[in-house]
Amino acid sequence: MPDTENSIFGPKYIALSIGIILAVMAVGFEGLAVITVAPAIAGDLNGIHLYGWIFSAYLLAQIIGTLVVGRQIDKKGPALPFTLAMILFALGLIAAAMANHMLILIISRALQGFGAGAMMTCVYTAISLSYPDKLRTKILGAFGTAYVLPSMIGPYVAGVIAQQLSWRFVFWGVLPFLLLAALLSLPVFRKLQVPAVQERSTSGSTWLSILLAIGTGIFLSGLGMLPKAIGLMLIVGLVFMIQPLRKLLPSGTLRLRQGLPSLIASRGLFFAAYASTQNFLVLSLTDTKGVTADVAGLVVASAALSWCAISFMQSYWDTADQGRGRHKRIIIGVLFMIVGIGIVFWIPTSTIAVSVIGQMITGIGIGLAHPTSGAVAFANSKEGESGEVSANLQFADSFTPGIVIGIGGALIAITQSTGLDMETSITIAMTLNLVLILTSLFAGSRMKKAVQAG
Repeated sequence: MPDTENSIFGPKYIALSIGIILAVMAVGFEGLAVITVAPAIAGDLNGIHLYGWIFSAYLLAQIIGTLVVGRQIDKKGPALPFTLAMILFALGLIAAAMANHMLILIISRALQGFGAGAMMTCVYTAISLSYPDKLRTKILGAFGTAYVLPSMIGPYVAGVIAQQLSWRFVFWGVLPFLLLAALLSLPVFRKLQVPAVQERSTSGSTWLSILLAIGTGIFLSGLGMLPKAIGLMLIVGLVFMIQPLRKLLPSGTLRLRQGLPSLIASRGLFFAAYASTQNFLVLSLTDTKGVTADVAGLVVASAALSWCAISFMQSYWDTADQGRGRHKRIIIGVLFMIVGIGIVFWIPTSTIAVSVIGQMITGIGIGLAHPTSGAVAFANSKEGESGEVSANLQFADSFTPGIVIGIGGALIAITQSTGLDMETSITIAMTLNLVLILTSLFAGSRMKKAVQAG
C-alpha cells in the first residue's frame, strides 16, 4: 500500500501540488515563449528600438512583485496575494495578446512580471506552510519537472504558433494552464494561515523595492548604451541598487556572511551562472556554429532533463538521511555546475556533442543544489517569516540572472566594438559565469551553520 503521507501526490497534498506545478509551468512557458516570439512582436508593432524593454519591463516589475508581496504575506497570509497575482498575470497576458502598440505590450509585460514574481513568492510560501520538512525537497524537486516541458517544447511550440497563426496566440495559450492552476490551488491557499507575529510596517520595503527597480532600470539602460555611454548611468544605477539590496536581503548577504545570508547569495550566484550559460550557449550555437534555433533549443533543454531526473533522486536521498546531507548535496551540485560550465565556456571548442555533455552535467548540479537550498532556507525561517524567505528565494532566481545576462550582453557589445570575433566575445561573457559559479562555491562553504541549524 503506498505511503500517501510521504508523497506530495497523496490525498492531503495532491490538489496543491498539481496546482502550483501548473502555475510554475505557466510562468515558465510564457517566459521561454516570449524569447522566441519577441523579434516577431517588435517587428509587427514597429518597436524594434524598444526591443530590450520587452524583457526589462518584466524583470523590473518582477522585482517589485516579489519583494512587496513577500512582506504582505507575513501580515495577511498568501491567499489574497496569490489571487491578485494570478489576476494581474492573466490581465497581462490578455493585454499582450490584444496589444496594437509597443508601449501597450511593454505595460502588459510589466503586469506579467509583477504577477509572476508575486505568484512564485506565494507558491514558495505555500510550500513552507503546507508541507513538512521531509516533503519539501520532493515538491521543490518537482519544480524541475515543471520546467522540463516548457524548456523542451516551449520555444518550438511558440515558434510554430507564431509562424502558423500569430504571436498573439502564444499569450492566449497560457491562460488555460493558469485557470486550471487557480481552480486546484486557490481552495488550499484560502485555508493557509500564517503564525500571528508582531506586525511590522511594510511601507519602507515597498519604497525600497521601487527604488531597487528604478536603479536596476537605470543600470540596464546604461548597459544597453555601452560602449558609447560614459558610465554615468551605470554608476547612478549601482548607487540606487546597492542600498535597497542591503536592506531587503538578509543582513550580510552581500558580504557572504555565514549561515542563511551566504545560502541566499550562493543560490543567486549559481542560478545566474546557469541561466546566463544557457542564454549565451544558444547564441554561440546559432551565431558561430550555424546550428538552427530549434536544435540549439534542444541542446540547452538537455540540462532540464538531467535537472528533472536528479531533483527527484535527491528528494529520496534527503528522506534517507533525514536532511543531514543537505550541505554536502548543495556543494556537490555546485561542483558539478563548475565542471559543466567549464566544458562549454571555451566557445571555439564547443560542438553540439560537447555542449550536450556540458549541459547534462550542469543540469545534474542544479538539480542537486536548487531544491536543496530551498529546503534549507525554509527549515531556517523563523515563525512569521515564511513570506520574506520565499521572496528572498524568488528574488535570487530572478534578479541575479537578469543582471548577469545584461552584463554578459554588454561585454559582447564592448568586445565586438574592438574588433574581436563573436567566438572570442562570447567566451569572455561565458568566463563571467565561471567566476560566478566559483564564487557560489565559496559562499556555499560558509552556509553550513544554516544547514546544521535546520
